Amino acid sequence: MTSPLSARLISRASNQVLKDNVSCSAVYSIRRRRFANVADAMTLPLKGYKVLDMTRVLAGPYCTQILGDLGAEVIKVEHPIKGDDTRHWGPPYARYIDGSGREGAGESAYFISVNRNKKSLGLSFQHKSGVDILHKLAAESDVLVENYLPGTLKKYNLDYDTLRKINPGLIYASITGYGQTGPYSNRAGYDVMVEAEMGLMHITGSRDGPPVKVGVAVTDLTTGLYTSNSIMAALIARGKSGRGQHIDVALSDCQVATLSNLASSALISGEKDEGRWGTAHPSIVPYRSYKTSDGDILFGGGNDRLFGLICDGLGHPEWKTDPRFEINTQRVAHREDLDSLIESITKTKPTREWLEVFEGSGLPYSAVNDIQGTLNHAHVLARDMVEEMDHEWCGPIKMVNTPIKFSESKPSIRSVPPVLGQHTDEILREILGLSEAHIEKLKAEGAVK
Repeated sequence: MTSPLSARLISRASNQVLKDNVSCSAVYSIRRRRFANVADAMTLPLKGYKVLDMTRVLAGPYCTQILGDLGAEVIKVEHPIKGDDTRHWGPPYARYIDGSGREGAGESAYFISVNRNKKSLGLSFQHKSGVDILHKLAAESDVLVENYLPGTLKKYNLDYDTLRKINPGLIYASITGYGQTGPYSNRAGYDVMVEAEMGLMHITGSRDGPPVKVGVAVTDLTTGLYTSNSIMAALIARGKSGRGQHIDVALSDCQVATLSNLASSALISGEKDEGRWGTAHPSIVPYRSYKTSDGDILFGGGNDRLFGLICDGLGHPEWKTDPRFEINTQRVAHREDLDSLIESITKTKPTREWLEVFEGSGLPYSAVNDIQGTLNHAHVLARDMVEEMDHEWCGPIKMVNTPIKFSESKPSIRSVPPVLGQHTDEILREILGLSEAHIEKLKAEGAVK
């Protein structure tokens, strides 16, 4: 005989199977009729999915922002007083407008960068009532993403083993510096530490200079990308099985994976890597940036034909038949000679003039732009990569847009990053059905804000 709890779990799992579009003709028919009644055919891919975001800083929020861009409803759980760490990482801040009623420096640009399309719930799970709320939200959610040290959330009954009993269809993603297992699993890991420990810093920087970190926290960002991809794959898998699963994502693993061809070369050769190359390439010459009279320009001479285009553009076609430079192997052997010759020419004109020389030639080339130059770049603007949004408390703010373009769906910035606790009442009232009196009681005891 099936217990009431088992019946509820089976019913929920069945609903999850329907929701995830199992390749069953009956289910397909249901979904087809439902979508046929939707006036707007441009439905976002993750519309209807709910994500409980228990992350802070960068890797986790970047992951959940991607899910939000694609249409998921993302509820960001934040400490009711401090909020996400990055709310305090500044300057710069988007300052509050006069008369907004808010005090302080404003909304952190760092926080704004990875928290659009989310709702903020100010909640402390050190209160039992806060944990109860999260259990109820987990029961209503498709995905939970967290980035606490392994074992931390178990103390609050918010670990995967506890929550999957409440919701067997839950996809629970854990992002940590070094994973749930292994000798470093309990070590905290920010991006820069993992870049150093896992090889990236060693290969980044000028040829004769010290190791340096990448200019943006690329290990955090690639981890966020891997996690969002894994979550979407898990949703597809749930559509076949009706079951959720735990996803263990480590910055260290993602950093090793993104060593890519360099890791493969080291594994195949068994040799020590060649270290830092700056903007140069160990196996292709010319392939680096060169100084101009007012900046830098980068050329990519990946084969003999492209090298010939560089020679013609620089006004030295004779280099194409110079025995030192005729083929790439010879160019690599005489790297210093060729690089010096090229830079002696590029230094004679400003970057803009060189860009005009090579325009339409078929050569891969580019200016080396700073961030403002990038954000005001004609191509960036033409691709709608900068969006101005109206922030209720800060006024108009410019934001980097989602980079994905679909032929049918239209991902976009639907809502600006929330202020701390902006949606607490809405979430508790509309999703959990709590009364105003109950919400006020939770606020009075400090469980929510």
